Parts: sequence; structure tokens; C-alpha cells
Amino acid sequence: MALEVLKPGLLTTVQDLGRPGYFHLGIPEGGAMDREALIAGNLLVGNEEGAAALEAVFVGPELAFRRDATVAVTGGDMPVMLDGEERPGWASFPVKAGQVLSFGYLRGGARVYICVSGGIATEPALGSRSTYAIGALGGVGGRAIAAGDVLPLGEGAGKPGRSLPENLRRAGPKDRLRVVTGLYWHRITPESQKAFFADQWKVAPEADRMGYRFRGGRPLDFVPRTPPFGAGSDPSNIVDGCYPYGSIQVPGGTEPIVLHRDAVSGGGYFMIGAVISADMDLIAQMQPHMPVHFEEVGMEAALAARAERAKGVAAIRAALA
Repeated sequence: MALEVLKPGLLTTVQDLGRPGYFHLGIPEGGAMDREALIAGNLLVGNEEGAAALEAVFVGPELAFRRDATVAVTGGDMPVMLDGEERPGWASFPVKAGQVLSFGYLRGGARVYICVSGGIATEPALGSRSTYAIGALGGVGGRAIAAGDVLPLGEGAGKPGRSLPENLRRAGPKDRLRVVTGLYWHRITPESQKAFFADQWKVAPEADRMGYRFRGGRPLDFVPRTPPFGAGSDPSNIVDGCYPYGSIQVPGGTEPIVLHRDAVSGGGYFMIGAVISADMDLIAQMQPHMPVHFEEVGMEAALAARAERAKGVAAIRAALA
């Protein structure tokens, strides 16, 4: 046991790169909302890139170290304090036993990743330490950390004094999210199809690990239909279907919801498409009320964006090799 939680922050959970392979059983992949930030933080301290770390939302925790370690904080712009003295983000620094790590007020983004040499060594569940609170899996008893918790750390000497070059640090979240339209796109009228991409939307306060809700655009108009058996009378309902990661559902045609890491695997709302995988990390750093436009792209552009993002991650690996 090496890391004592003095203050938990607003919502701080143990996260790694998730537990793929159980979606067909209704268990989402989960894991870090901003995967690139987690990977960078782990490489900075000398961990394997998928090691478990702490994901803190909006307000950082206060942590007392009971052994020497190396720490790096990546993701959102939140001042990092060690015994009250600021330390740089996107850089690894040594922490001595007895020192306290804390955070100032968030200046940009939404989530930070606190990576510690050796990784957070809580008990894995289905091959991952990621916290899935709805299913009470992973992390600390399947919940967010709380004051008084003592978190175990794995073995690892760490690599202090490393810094990720500025050009490899992702800037703040962009105001555009690229979308590939999907199987139910035909359910809304051509006018609504145009309006969805033309309108400005804003991140709603209901934005969490399950999904990000957006509001402010025009309600969608549906093409008239005879409801199929089991779908119900609401035109946004379907006979149950699977929800791919990044799917955009619009209950009642009013407020789009982009399904994120801990979203359910299926249900009865139609999906107009999906945010491309290359942009999902960006959503993790969006704050409520941030203005956003959705941009339509084709599969070729989505695959090119995925390849470009992979090149960016490869550059981080090379810089910290």
C-alpha cells in the first residue's frame, strides 16, 4: 500500500485501457476517456502504456505518498502541486515518501490522468483494473476513490525528469466532431439532416463516462412511418439494436447523446451515426456549455483520421522510448 487518498476530488477513478471482449455480454470496454493522455502519462513515468492510473474530472484529488515514486500528469490543464509547489504537466517528476500531491483550479479541458511509476495495482476484474461503476467492476470496489482509501502501487523505479515535447501534446478540445452517418440516418427528413450538421450545439451538463449530451440545435423531424412491432409510437424508437462505441442517439429527436466508454451495449433508440474513433478522446476534454459543430465525413476520411491519430501516438512512443 503506497498511496493514501486525503481528498478524492469530484470524481476520481482508477482507469487503464479497458476490458475489450465482453461487449456482447453487455459490459462496455470502458477505460480511460482520453486514451492518448493516459498512454503519454504512463510512458513518461516508465510504465507500460496500458498501466492503471487515476482519471480525475474537473477537480483533482489530494494524495499522500507512502513511498518514493515518479509521477506525471497529462490531459486537461490543471495546476499540479507537490507540497504546495507547482510542477509541470506532461512531464515526470520524483515524489518522496511523505509528500502530498494536490491540484489547483482547472484551466482547460475536463480530465487529468495521474500516472505513477508501477501503476495503480488494484485487483483486476475481467482482465482490467478500470472502474465500471454501473457494474461495480474494477478500481476500488467498483467505485470512485474516497477519502481514506489506500491504493496499492506496482513495482517500478520510474523515470523522472522526462517531458513530452510541446508539439506532441494535444491542444484543447476542438469545436468540431467528425461523424459518419449510420443505418438509421434515413429516418430523419433531408431538411433535418442538413440542420444537424449546420446547427451549433453545446455540451450539456449531463456529460459523463456513459455519454455526452448536446443541446441547442433544432429538433429533428422524422420521416413518417408505421411503427414496427415492438418499437413503440415515438419516432426515435426502434426495435432494439446494438450501440457501437461513439454512436449518436437522439431520444425524441431533441438532444443528441454521443455514447462513450461506459455506455450500454444496446437499446431501443435510433442512431443517426457515430463520431469517428479519432475524435472520441477530444470529447473527454469538453466542458459543459462548450459550443460544438458536427461535421459529416465518409468512411475514407474516418480511416485516414484514424491512421493520422495512430501516427501521433507512435510519435509519442518514439519521443519517450
